[in-house]
Amino acid sequence: MRWDNLRLTGADDHDPALPLFAQGAVARVFDTPAFHGMTFYEVRARSIVNRLPPASRMPFEHTINPYRGCGHACRYCFARNTHTYLDLDAGLDFDTKVVVKVNAAELTRRELASPRWRGGHIAMGTNVDCYQRAEGRYQLMPGILAALRDAANPFSILTKGTLILRDLDLLAEAATVTEVSVNFSVGFVDGQVWREVEPGTPHPERRLEACARLNAAGIRCGVLMAPVLPYLTDSPAQLEATVARIAAAGAARVTPLVLHLRPGARQWYLGWLAREHPRLVPRYLELYGRGAYAPRRYQEQVTARVRELAGRYGIGRGSARRPASPPTAQRPGPDRPDAEQLSLL
Repeated sequence: MRWDNLRLTGADDHDPALPLFAQGAVARVFDTPAFHGMTFYEVRARSIVNRLPPASRMPFEHTINPYRGCGHACRYCFARNTHTYLDLDAGLDFDTKVVVKVNAAELTRRELASPRWRGGHIAMGTNVDCYQRAEGRYQLMPGILAALRDAANPFSILTKGTLILRDLDLLAEAATVTEVSVNFSVGFVDGQVWREVEPGTPHPERRLEACARLNAAGIRCGVLMAPVLPYLTDSPAQLEATVARIAAAGAARVTPLVLHLRPGARQWYLGWLAREHPRLVPRYLELYGRGAYAPRRYQEQVTARVRELAGRYGIGRGSARRPASPPTAQRPGPDRPDAEQLSLL
């Protein structure tokens, strides 16, 4: 990534401890509890619409990422390793040193108007969340959405951020002229797991409430049920509790995705697991000992179970049915050992 017109305030441009990209950026620290310990590097990017490499298996070709790094601080975030490209680390730096492309909105409008732009779906939130807490201060998304609306350019958003409701009117306006799709990431509804592995995100229930509001406003919104965490959120009771809440929120669709541990995320997540759930480390090394992905059989079992539950609860059939209350999700404890947690393998 190339940057131009960069300045750095409050630090020496030649300080060797600075990340390479930031020598010339504007570094800001906000004295508010929400941003405690965080530094924001304001940069002016040269481009904003990114084209994925031809070998990508994604169902889209272009992305917009107004931020790099994420205050959600999800232990498992697959994008962590991208911070190393900026001479930052994939752990704490990813959570606390966020790059803000302050000219993202104007670049979006300029690039969509260029004769070189031939259209095509643009995905947002596929690297880090465009509705993380920093968006509440920098407000880059309204300008980006307005540009997409005015160009009648199709787009999708994946987010954990309920801040997206701030832009509901813009999303509705865009949906009248082009294809607009939103998905919330809600892998589980267990409050204790949420506090442990997604400490900077809105509670899963708040995300599902936002999903319901978007669908009520005519914005088709589904749920990416991701990640399903082996031994922590994958018991039959937990899967059913999650699917039942997704259905109650009126989600248009649900797509499960089992945890994957790519470089950067792997070290950070397993380090957290060793501190908080040391008994699970050998089991994770068995599951992920050969690579970033859990065994295919396990993934297929999770997918089949969620698909069956989605059918039972009526997800995707307009108004979701609500059968008898699902069993309350249980977590490992003194009377429920870890060995009982994973029953899908």
